[in-house]
Amino acid sequence: MVPLPDRPPKQLSLGPLEAEILDIVYALDSATVKDVRDRILSDPNRELAYASVTTVLRRLTKKGWLECDKRDRAFRWSPTVSREEAQMLQSHDRLKRFLDISNPDVVAAFADSLDRESLDRIAAIAQRIQAMRQGREDGV
Repeated sequence: MVPLPDRPPKQLSLGPLEAEILDIVYALDSATVKDVRDRILSDPNRELAYASVTTVLRRLTKKGWLECDKRDRAFRWSPTVSREEAQMLQSHDRLKRFLDISNPDVVAAFADSLDRESLDRIAAIAQRIQAMRQGREDGV
């Protein structure tokens, strides 16, 4: 299991274009504005200005998802967390927001609507949580 990163991005929410561009940077390990734009424009039905890609890359940097490094005459952007850590962070955030509803009736109604396979997965997760907590207590 991938742990949550020590230094997560400041803002987890991503718009559709931000998520797409972040995915491109993950696929390339690091990227310039030209790399990202070329990847997007490989779809003949898409258009996106160079300045728009730059703006989104800067927003992702401000949010803490990317870091920028100037190499030679080009700026290169790299992820600050691995793709697996990013997925863990986003899942953790969604679950936390769901549980923050703090209305047991809503959570129970949701759980009641799940199919058997989903309920089995939730039970397996609960067992895993219990084992992890027990391991921490035994290790202390």
